[in-house]
Amino acid sequence: MRGRSGFGWSQFLMGVCLILLGAFTCLRPGSIFSGIGVIYGIAAVITGICDIVIYIKEARFIGFGPGISLLAGILSIMTGIALLAYPGIAQWIVSILFPLWFMAHCISRLAHLEIIRMMAGGFYYTFSLVVNILGLVLGILMLFQPFIALFTVGYMVGFVLIAFGIDCILMAFTDLGSRW
Repeated sequence: MRGRSGFGWSQFLMGVCLILLGAFTCLRPGSIFSGIGVIYGIAAVITGICDIVIYIKEARFIGFGPGISLLAGILSIMTGIALLAYPGIAQWIVSILFPLWFMAHCISRLAHLEIIRMMAGGFYYTFSLVVNILGLVLGILMLFQPFIALFTVGYMVGFVLIAFGIDCILMAFTDLGSRW
């Protein structure tokens, strides 16, 4: 019998990275457009890889949710590679691909809510539901109002990254997190 630690290290590490990145963004919202593109690129690639791992591990059990994880992972990796290759395009990436990344990530998590409720309990289910609905609304706002979003995006992105990080850390402490 294979021993399990019961702790989701990949979810925990992704959560810590997202919280640190979100806190930095809230403290220096203007930095989102200057030179910080590389750090955001790394975070997007890590998030994309984790979403693809979710797809690989869950594809054989259920149908729709893992497909969304694959799409979210691909969009995250595309965003990350674009930021790593061309850090100067951070303003365009934020106004175009970040909203798509937020929406894909939130839809991916929302598609897994039923599994989350069964394995992680009501508190984490409710927290994840609220955070991901807020992220989806933020993504839609940023997509349809890019000019307004550019002025407030640093704070909005920082808040959502912190919320996503807390979401990942909470998942790491559940039975569901130990599977990823």
